[in-house]
Parts: sequence; structure tokens; C-alpha cells
Amino acid sequence: MSSSDEGERGVASKRRSRRLVGGLRTRLVVAFVVVALISAVTSTALAYRDARTAVLQRAQNAAVNDLRERVGTVAADFDVPPDQQSLSRFAAKVSDGIGGKIVVARYQDLTAVSDSYADTESRITTELRAAVMTGDDAKFQRVQWRGEPYLVVGMPVTYADGDRRTSGLDVFTITDLRAERDDTAALLDSVRKGTVPVVLLAAVLALLAAGTVLRPVRKLGRATRELATGDLGSRVAVTGHDELADLATTFNETADALQASDTELREQEAKARRFVADVSHELRTPLAAMTMVATVLEEDADQLPPDAARAARTVGAETARLSRLVEDLMEISRFDAKAVRLNAAETDLADTVQASLALRGWTDRVQTHLHEGVRAVVDRRRIDVIVANLVGNALRHGAPPVTVTLGTVREADEEWVTLEVADHGPGLPPGARERVFDRFYKADAARTRGTADDSGQGSGLGTAIALENARLHGGTIDVTDGPQRGAVFTLRLPLRRTEEGTE
Repeated sequence: MSSSDEGERGVASKRRSRRLVGGLRTRLVVAFVVVALISAVTSTALAYRDARTAVLQRAQNAAVNDLRERVGTVAADFDVPPDQQSLSRFAAKVSDGIGGKIVVARYQDLTAVSDSYADTESRITTELRAAVMTGDDAKFQRVQWRGEPYLVVGMPVTYADGDRRTSGLDVFTITDLRAERDDTAALLDSVRKGTVPVVLLAAVLALLAAGTVLRPVRKLGRATRELATGDLGSRVAVTGHDELADLATTFNETADALQASDTELREQEAKARRFVADVSHELRTPLAAMTMVATVLEEDADQLPPDAARAARTVGAETARLSRLVEDLMEISRFDAKAVRLNAAETDLADTVQASLALRGWTDRVQTHLHEGVRAVVDRRRIDVIVANLVGNALRHGAPPVTVTLGTVREADEEWVTLEVADHGPGLPPGARERVFDRFYKADAARTRGTADDSGQGSGLGTAIALENARLHGGTIDVTDGPQRGAVFTLRLPLRRTEEGTE
């Protein structure tokens, strides 16, 4: 598996984990559920409070009104001051008229209870007694007795002569509030049970809403990824009139503009390539004639005056350089037009390198360390071009000794051929390593110019052509600084043999 495949899988895995952990769908569902839960809890709390208040208020009003009416009826026939027996009869009559509630009647030191077994002292607080004794109307208080709720209502008995004078007789009723408590608790349970369906309904609605929102977002993301991979025809269907529709429209307009710009640039690039190819082709015929003339002049240069001889040699050298430049331009144009094909066959690379050096007369000027028996399926002519450019640059720009090393390495379960060309010159200047393979780039200012008759001859296209030929074989060329000084160019090609086939 290649590192790029692993990287793509890693990115896809991270994208899936983000969707699961913090995706927009998850956040929308969580937001809907949280809002629904908060609303349900708030509504439950408010409903419980209001219901409890209403129930207790109704119980309090009923208890106060019942006590007031019953006391008014019974007290009309009651004589003050009472004795213990009459006070007990008064408490019993009041209790019978208000549903059998516990009634406590107090007159100075006398106390009568309608239910003699009831514990009333702990349920009637000192504060309520004091409020009833000092007031002229009914007072009430809710108390807890043995963990149960009760409502205690007290009121003074006044004379019926209209001046609201208290008689010294105080009456209290104790009302059990457990029924009201159970009613409000049942209401709370009902509302609480209704919270679960509300939350589930909110989650379903959130999923539906998320699908409605995320569907066009996913389509837009898919179209964006397709656009990023080079599919400039990718578009998004625009539906509706909302913000997502505006975003889709903007995306389509951007893609249209990008496609139009790409088409225009491709047309301009094609025109430029055709222009270079046409110009190079048209120059070949006059250059052939010029080369013939320059050759004749160089052959007769010794018979010419010194200035004419120097001019003839200069014309010959520059004509040769111009011819090579035209050939390089035509080669580059073929690479740009994707018209280059490999004529590959299994080749002994050591023999190929030796032949390339011998053809140019460099055998005595270059030290070689060539492993014998290194055979691979390559285009022999293009390997010759690579060797000529790399070794020629080392001889022309570097300093001796120039060494050429051929070997093999194994990396990531794949075997590679390496051809290393090193010199001991000044090396590449700062910043030149990143641009050394650019077309027409020259770094001569920092490297000594020699007299090598390499095939590049200073056109600025040699390293670019060498790199294109290496890529055509599925390889590459790297450049580094030497261990001591100088530059080291390393050609790397996959080691393919006949049974493995070619690309």
C-alpha cells in the first residue's frame, strides 16, 4: 500500500469520526433534544407549582370559609364564659358541621378537642395561636406533623353586636392535606411521564430537520471534492429559495468561472505549445543550412585572418548551440503535448551508461562505479539523454573528480535502480535546489563554467528534459549537496524486468 493511499484512508477515517463525534447532524439532534428537555422540565415545574398553589389555595379558602360559617352558626347559641362541658359541646358541634375535622376550642385556660385522642398541641404552633389571639379574623398555617402535611386554621369568636369585639374564645381546625398532596404528585408524575415522548418526538423531528439541512450540504461537499480533484464540470442542483439555495448558486457560478478560466488557460497553453513546436520546426531547415555553412567556415578558419577565424568559430559554436536549443524545445513540446511514448526493452544499464560516456568522449574524465548485471525494462535512448544531461552538467558546472555510481536499493517491498552523478565543484547556490529542474533556469553564477561539450550546451532545458524522461519511466531525479562539496544528482527508477511488463 502506498503512503498516499494510507493518507487518504486516514483522512476518511478522521472525517467519519468527526461526523460521529461532532458532526452537524449530531449537534442538531442534541440541540433539539436539549431544548425540548429544558422546555419540558420548565413546563413541568411551572405546571406543578401552579397546580399545587391552586389546590392548596382552594383547600385553604374552603377550610377558612367552612370554619367561619360554622363558627358563626354555632356561636349564636353559645354563652360566654363557658365551662368545660359546654366548651366540649361547642367543639363537637363545629366539627360535625365541617365534615368531622378536628376542632380545638380554647377559652382562657380551658381547651376542648372534638377528637379526644388527637394530638393537637404539636400541630397548632405558638405563632398561629398568638396571631389568632391578637387578630380579629381567620388565620391559617401549613404544618408538617410526622411527615404528613396539615392545614391549621384559627379564628377568634366575636360578639354579634356589630362592633367586632372578641369574646376570648378561639377556634382551630386541623385539615389533612394528604389528598391534595397526592393529587399534585399524580399530576407531576403524569407530566414527567409525558416528557419522554416529547424528547423522543424532538429527536425524530431533529433527525428529519437535519436530513433536510444536511442533504444539500452533503451534495455541496461532494461537488466541492469533485471540483478539487479536477472535475470542473461538477455542479449542484439548486432547489428552493433559502440560504442553502443561495450557497449552491454561488458554488455553481464559481465552478462556471473556474471552468471558463481553466478552458481559456488550456487553450492558451495549447496555443503556446503549438507556437513553440511550429517555431522550432520552422527553424530546423534554416538551421540545417546555417550549420553546413558554419561547418565549412570552421574547416577553413585556419586559412582566414585571425579576426575572421575567431568569428567563424563563434558562429559555428553558436549555431550548434542554437540547433541543440531547437531540438530541446521540440522535445519539451512533445512532453507537453503528451505525445511521448516509451520504446522500452530489457537493457543492461551498466552497458548503457558506459556507451553514453564513450559516445561523448567522457570515459577518461569520469570515474564510474557500475554494478554489473543491473538489468531493467527502460527506453535506452532516453536513459542516454538523462546520463548525457546529468554528467554534462557536472563536467561543465562542477569540478573533478566527477563520479557516476549505479546500484540498486529496496524500499517498501519495491526494488529501485539508482544512478548517482556527483561532482566536487562549488555546489548549488542557496535557493537553486528547488529550481534546478525548472525550464531555462541557470545557476552559472555560483558554479565554474568549463569546456564540456555536453548535449545541454547551456540551453537551460537539460535538467528539465532529464526529469521528464525519468518521470516517463515512473521514476524521479533528486539533488542534494555532496558529503564534502559539490552537487549530487540521483536518478531513481523502478527496477522492472521483462516478465513484469512495462507501463
